[in-house]
Parts: sequence; structure tokens; C-alpha cells
Amino acid sequence: MKFAHLADTHLGYRQYGLFEREKDFYEVFDKVIDKIIEEKVDFVVHSGDLFETARPSPMALLTFQKGLLKLKGAGIPMYAIAGNHDVVMRKGSIPPHVIFKKMGLKVISTINPTYIHGDIFIAGLPYYPASHGKALKSKLAELSEKATHHEKSILVLHQGIDQYFNLNYELELGEIPDNFDYYALGHIHKYVNDTYGKGRLVYPGSGEIWKTSELPDYKKNGKGFVVVDFDGTKPIVKRVTVDIPREFIERNLNYNNLETDIAAIKDTIKGFDKKPILKLTIKDVESDTSRVYEIIKEELGDLSLMIRPTFIMAGEEIEPIDVESKKLGPEQLIEKSLEGYGNSEVTTLAIDLYHLLSKDKLDESQEIINQYFDAHYSNVVEDVEFKTEEVKKPQPPEEKEDVQVTFSKEVSE
Repeated sequence: MKFAHLADTHLGYRQYGLFEREKDFYEVFDKVIDKIIEEKVDFVVHSGDLFETARPSPMALLTFQKGLLKLKGAGIPMYAIAGNHDVVMRKGSIPPHVIFKKMGLKVISTINPTYIHGDIFIAGLPYYPASHGKALKSKLAELSEKATHHEKSILVLHQGIDQYFNLNYELELGEIPDNFDYYALGHIHKYVNDTYGKGRLVYPGSGEIWKTSELPDYKKNGKGFVVVDFDGTKPIVKRVTVDIPREFIERNLNYNNLETDIAAIKDTIKGFDKKPILKLTIKDVESDTSRVYEIIKEELGDLSLMIRPTFIMAGEEIEPIDVESKKLGPEQLIEKSLEGYGNSEVTTLAIDLYHLLSKDKLDESQEIINQYFDAHYSNVVEDVEFKTEEVKKPQPPEEKEDVQVTFSKEVSE
């Protein structure tokens, strides 16, 4: 028995507002589905962020439907959970996945968190924000207990774990049950394949480059999915990569050698089928940056889909930023500003609200505020005793002599 594990396909993502980039994500997904069928797996696990939003575009829905029907035609079912992009943080809401249940998609949810495929127990949960940590750990304990009754088991989650995602995580590694044979994780876009408990813990990474910080991992591990062989005593994980439609090119250019550096980029991208995205750092700039940008745009604009330049002026020293060791960004600013409050739950609530409000998810924001209030303050009002007999009636103000104010009309020139 073997299965494919993928995650973070983000169908419908229009990176940089470009429809070409949205189509790239669809193209990669089609390639992944075809490769999965070639691998002759028994089933597929998708561990979250199938779509970019909880309200996918018609094209995103049609692309997934096409892939799902291909799998169905090959006799390969898919099990999927909702990630933080798929889920709507509101009571009674449902992820877009449910549209495809009648087409054979097995939706793993809080209502139906477990399935049996042959002799394999498949359990999972949709994304839980950090502010819902207690509920998540309680649910995980329940699934862990159920897994003890099965010889082989898979846990499907879409969560950031501290050991692999040290900026803003929802779980510490030790908080995950250790009695599953395979941990099918999503949420982190880099490839992770590690041992945990008695099995393997794997993040297959995203299918496409969702942001430029993924480039180092892409150069090392590529983009794609994994195939897991469950026939032996321990799962065997094989990495399967797919070619992304267009390349991201990172280059350092020197202002004093601009012509030669631009010529080298032209040689690099000459044979590409699709226009690449250029991430350029121009150093030792001695004149107006707008003029430098115009030169780059004139030379490379027609050969690239987008140019993302960073300018470093002459004499300016830029300290390299190690994002793995330095806490940067809005989440960390929120953490720092609330350090003195002494309540980690307030901090996680604030971070969750930041992510929701930045995407105009007003209903979801109101919902997690309501949930937090219900969990922490629902009993406060009930405990208050209103003793109306002790309330003194307001007394009329003391009578005072009328004061007449006379304004003299004086105009000074």
C-alpha cells in the first residue's frame, strides 16, 4: 500500500496581481495530478491550503474538479483537510472542499475526523489558530487514543511546529501524539522529512513558489510532493519533484558594471519558455534610483514577467538578514508590544486578528473575538450582583449665583 502526500497548492493565488501567475499555480497542480497517477498510488492525502481563499474563483474550483475527476478515473481517492487559507473562522461555516464530496473527495473535518482505508487508520483536523491551542490539543489526544487500536495510522494536520517554523507556530513538537506511523503536515512551504515518535513527519512543501523566501529551499529540494510506501514496518518516503512553469532569477548587479551584468542575465533567460520573475539587487548605486530602474526595465522588461529590484546606494552597508534567527515582521512587533501584558493567549489572539483583518475577514475576526470572550469572560457578568438599594440617587447641583460674563469688543491692529 502506498499513497501520495501533497499540500499548499493554493489554487487561485494571483501572485503580484498577475493572471499569468495564477495560471502557473493551475499548471503545476495539473502536473502533480498526472505524476501521482503515474506513481500508481492507492490514495492521496492533501494536508491543507488546497485553495488560496475560502471563496475560490470559478477557475480554481474547475481546476481542482478536473484533477479530482482524473484521480477518480484512475481509482485513486483523495483525503483532504482545510488549511488556514481554506477555512473560514466562523461557527457553522464550511470549507469549499465540501462541494466535491459527491465527486469522491473524503473531507477530514472536526465532525468527521477519521477514515479507514484498507488497514490504514487516517485521522486529522483542519487548521486551528494558536488562540485555539487547548481545543487542538484535546482533539489530538482523542485521535491518539483511537490510533492505538490500529496497526498503521496517519495523522493529517495543517499547523506550524516550533522546530520547523520558529516565527509564529501553533504547536510545539512534543505536543503532537507520538503513536502515529506517518505525520502528513502542511502549512510550511519548505520540504521537511524527519523522524518523530515511531514514524516519519513530513511537510511536502508548496507546489509553487508562493513567496520569494521559498527560493533557497526550492533550489535545494525543488517543488512537488512525496510518495509514501506503507508496506514495510516503517514508512519509506520518496520525494517527487515537478518543473514549475517559470523561473525566479536572483541576481546581484553592480552599478559600475551594469551593462555586463544585464548582458549575463539576458544570456541566462534566453532559452526559457516563459518569462521569468527577476529579483535583482543593484549595489553601489551612485545616481537616482529611478534612472537605474528605467535602464533595467528598458533592457529586461520585455524579457521578464516582473522585475523586483532592491537598490543599495554607494557607501551604504546592508547587514544580511537571517530570517531564521531574527524575529521580524508584524507578528513579532505584536509580540513585543504585548510582552508586558503577561498573557500569551492575548498575544495569539492579536496575531490571529492581524492575519484575518489584513485580508478583510471581518466576520471571522468577530467570531474569534466572540469565542475568546465566551471562553474567558462569559461568567463574569453572571457573578456580578447589582445591589440597587445601595445606589444613591444623584443630587441636584447646589444653587449658585448667576455669573454674567461681558465680552468687550476690542480689535487690535
